[in-house]
Amino acid sequence: MKIALAGAGAFGEKHLDGLKKIDGVEVISVVGRRLEPTQQVAAKYGIPHATTELAEALEQPGLDAVILCTPTQMHAAQAIQCMEAGKHVQVEIPLCDSLADGEAVLAKAQETGLTAMVGHTRRFNPSHQYLHRKIANGELNIQQMDVQTYFFRRKNMNAKGEARSWTDHLLWHHAAHTVDLFAYQAGPIIAANAIEGPHHPELGIAMDMSIQLKAESGAICTLSLSFNNDGPLGTFFRYIGDTGTYIARYDDLVTGKEEPIDLTGVAVSNNGIELQDREFIAAIREGREPNASVAQVMPCYRVLDALEKQLEAAR
Repeated sequence: MKIALAGAGAFGEKHLDGLKKIDGVEVISVVGRRLEPTQQVAAKYGIPHATTELAEALEQPGLDAVILCTPTQMHAAQAIQCMEAGKHVQVEIPLCDSLADGEAVLAKAQETGLTAMVGHTRRFNPSHQYLHRKIANGELNIQQMDVQTYFFRRKNMNAKGEARSWTDHLLWHHAAHTVDLFAYQAGPIIAANAIEGPHHPELGIAMDMSIQLKAESGAICTLSLSFNNDGPLGTFFRYIGDTGTYIARYDDLVTGKEEPIDLTGVAVSNNGIELQDREFIAAIREGREPNASVAQVMPCYRVLDALEKQLEAAR
């Protein structure tokens, strides 16, 4: 399977690392904002074609699919562009930063019948997969999820400490992980509330946010997000269930008493990005809907849209 990757930044390289481990996959083109750094990434990973234009990558002979790791604001339009070119597409999270854009991507996916997937990595992390199976088997029912998503980003930098060409967003990007995961683990969301702290004078975004969710099952979720946190960075999930408490930290899982849980055998890898890419490729090969398809994750973006309207009304 021949793949193009658009967005040769920090996250794009994580996908390239994962794709190297999947049999029968060849990355034939990489797209970046500036040609020289993009060529350097291509050389590092042995990719024969580098360009600054997605349209040029889409014309590469034999191309089957595209993975988009470009700035959030480009995701929806580029996903549609890929499908219009007849290519399967995986869009990194978030699918969009407006509901209208997300619905347009869904409509195009339904029109073309192509595989269209969103990088909701938490669905694929072995820690969350382990708990999802317990829930599906009736061994655990979520009562509450308490989630902290904390970064220190008072300047517009990426994960590699390089200046970003775009601005990240707590609601449409980072909250999307948890809103989708909560619905995936506890069922459809029926109530959502949000409050935000002051907006950054230069970045123009809220640097702190608090979100409450309630699922149809009765489970609740409390999500705290911050770009002001100068301490342990990342997202930490506490699952409080009827038969146990669990804490997930990326690909690690412990009980509420910090007892490690062996995740061996849950998946073929402990790398959520690799597992996400494996699902995308398998869905294309098998002609089926992938986990985290655009259709499956749209309820998350509808909740985010409602929360954005709530926040705007309170300003």
